[in-house]
Amino acid sequence: MARSLIIEADGGSRGNPGTAGSGAVVIDQTTGMVIREIARFIGIASNNVAEYIALIAGLEAALDIDSNADIEVRMDSKLVIEQMSGRWKIKHPDMIQLGMQVQDLVRGKKVSWQWIPREQNFRADALANKAMDELSDSESSGLVTSTAANNRLSSSVTEFNESGPSSVRSPIDVTKPLTTIVLVRHGRTVLTEARKISGGDGDDPDLSEVGVLDANAVATALGQIGSKGPWQRIAPISAIVSSPMKRARQTAEVIAKHHGLKVTENENLREISFGDWDGLSHEEAQQKDSTLWQSWRGSWSVSPPNGESLEVFDQRLQLARQQITSRHAGKTVVVVAHVMPIRGFLRWAFDAAAAAYWRPQVAPCSISIIRVWGDETAEVVTVNHTAHL
Repeated sequence: MARSLIIEADGGSRGNPGTAGSGAVVIDQTTGMVIREIARFIGIASNNVAEYIALIAGLEAALDIDSNADIEVRMDSKLVIEQMSGRWKIKHPDMIQLGMQVQDLVRGKKVSWQWIPREQNFRADALANKAMDELSDSESSGLVTSTAANNRLSSSVTEFNESGPSSVRSPIDVTKPLTTIVLVRHGRTVLTEARKISGGDGDDPDLSEVGVLDANAVATALGQIGSKGPWQRIAPISAIVSSPMKRARQTAEVIAKHHGLKVTENENLREISFGDWDGLSHEEAQQKDSTLWQSWRGSWSVSPPNGESLEVFDQRLQLARQQITSRHAGKTVVVVAHVMPIRGFLRWAFDAAAAAYWRPQVAPCSISIIRVWGDETAEVVTVNHTAHL
């Protein structure tokens, strides 16, 4: 009886064309064990070239394991799957050559082709990102269970559930798809460094020099999502949404360039309005409006002069959350915003009261991660992660 193997393959390009890498995983279909993992650094290439190179690497590995195996190829590239199935014609010269190489490998073999959603192809995607991050090839082999292969983690995350809430105490039977929201505060500005109040309708400063360094550091750290470390079991990032304010947008653009993605804006992610207090230090605002300042601290409904109360701000922030969750359902999306919007996401995730708007620390270019299932429930993965800074 022929052995049955599964190949999961994926390729990526940060720039398209740009820095490219490919990843492939060979799995024993009967046992679910990962037999081989291959990461290939390609250099400068397009996404499609990287995907074909990933497929070739996976096929070569599978046929090396068992030249007579029945093989099922799974990829999230509809182009490659349709072309290799013979339903779409290959037109691009580069693709023609690579396609011929694939056909040479599979000639006389029993091979089936299956398209899968990107989130189901996270193993191969992680290997492709690993190749791009490290600018090098790597390969591992041996009978490793798929669970173990995806869980080379610390014991602190062994209860991670890839589709539903991780805690067995959760009373919710979710019906909505899992959306992972990676919350990133913008990098530092001159107002951040001067400890000045910087709200949503005051001055709109650029990132400072150290703020740009912050942004590059967090962009690199986000490369671990879906790839390695404690976040490798989270699906890779597929979208970036930003506040329209310069400091957030500039941080988001650095992240986008690193990951080969585009940035979209959401006006409701703008920082809370501090009105007449914008640009002042805390001490100056307190001296300016002493009585109001004391009433404002810890209040849900009191606002600064010409500014927003938490109650008003929270309404638009939760609208932003719903918009993002709806548009990117089932995906991993980076949200680049400010202190108060990030606290607003966390407040909702914890189902907390107003105090959640002043208790969590949210440092510049820190990472906080929540997993949400529509409006049904949420899970907090990490808050104010700053090890990369």
